[in-house]
Amino acid sequence: MAPSTSAARRPKTAKHSLVWVLKIVVSAGLLYVLLARVDLQRLWLVARTASLGWLLVSLLVYLASVLVSAWRWRLLLHAQHIDLPFSFVTNSFLVATFFNNFLPSNIGGDVVRIRDTARPAGSKTLAATIVLLDRGLGLLGLVFVAAVGASIAASHSETLGPVGPGVLWLILAGGVAAGAPLVLMPQSVRVLLGPLKRLHQEWVGEKIERLITALGKFRAAPGALFRCFLGAIVVQGTIVAFYAAVARALMIPIPLAHLAMLVPLSFIVQMLPVSVNGFGIREATFSFYFTQLHLPLESALALSFIGAVLIMVFSISGAVVYLVRRSHEDPRSRVSMENPVA
Repeated sequence: MAPSTSAARRPKTAKHSLVWVLKIVVSAGLLYVLLARVDLQRLWLVARTASLGWLLVSLLVYLASVLVSAWRWRLLLHAQHIDLPFSFVTNSFLVATFFNNFLPSNIGGDVVRIRDTARPAGSKTLAATIVLLDRGLGLLGLVFVAAVGASIAASHSETLGPVGPGVLWLILAGGVAAGAPLVLMPQSVRVLLGPLKRLHQEWVGEKIERLITALGKFRAAPGALFRCFLGAIVVQGTIVAFYAAVARALMIPIPLAHLAMLVPLSFIVQMLPVSVNGFGIREATFSFYFTQLHLPLESALALSFIGAVLIMVFSISGAVVYLVRRSHEDPRSRVSMENPVA
């Protein structure tokens, strides 16, 4: 490697290392502060007396959310005339779930999904577009569930959380208003991304045209988009049900409407790139919300920790799928998959 190339990489490596050091400090610092404020013996007692039956129910509910998520993704693939078996899509989603939970970044799973579908899609750009739209619709579904939960809580005159229903409905409307024109008017992408052609006229121009073509196909399949959005609502609802089952296992008396608001908000907060996989940030969000409801901090931490552990345990199934898949791959195909179609 040329000396100049090595010198150019050093600042990037140093910056990358600094970012991860800061993330570790944030996660560890928040966890230390929270654990210092609770009775650790009481926290252990809450966790130790959890109902095994309800924990098993929570895992089954989480499995349902994964199956619906895979179905949603397959809907978007089908809208682009990419027909893949449900088993293939589900296995890929399981592997993605594993990478999301065990890599120090929550985008590792998206890379897996893009890699797995780039070849049948004939383009990494198309595969990435499908995954990004899936993510976008999922985020809208998440905000929708939070808004419904906040509205129900408000209608029952219960203690409101940190964000009112009006704000959440406004955020949802803003998200739809921002994303809809891209699907309804794909040509607008050429105007929005046109300045990027200065970086590389031919390469960027080709990617923009592929993106416009993909958005045009989605515009021609509104039913698939609508069903995918409904699926996103179902997914977020099942995740709320997952935490409700964990709360039941821990005998935590938190109303379902508040869980429907807390769980989506915690996922939104975890998207901020300031911690390691949301650790510390998630627990701080649960603790703050439980304080608003006058519930013990020990219960907040127990629910957050055990929920996270169960999801990580479930995601190990993705590691098994990945290892089995690797064992059946032709070594030559592994090399080709590392460089799928551009």
